[in-house]
Amino acid sequence: MSKKIHPVATSRLFTNIFICMKCNAKIRSDRMRVIRGKIKCRKCGRRALRLKAKESRGQKK
Repeated sequence: MSKKIHPVATSRLFTNIFICMKCNAKIRSDRMRVIRGKIKCRKCGRRALRLKAKESRGQKK
């Protein structure tokens, strides 16, 4: 389970933050513009973006 984060911090860290599927660049943009394909990665130029994950999946304890 993840730790409890203050709602203000959660909105700042995860709202409208997208990650490029190829180069993992972080891009802040409006969700509807990403869905319409108007936003592209500034590093590699791809339009394949995903939302930033709220919970890490790599580490097991």
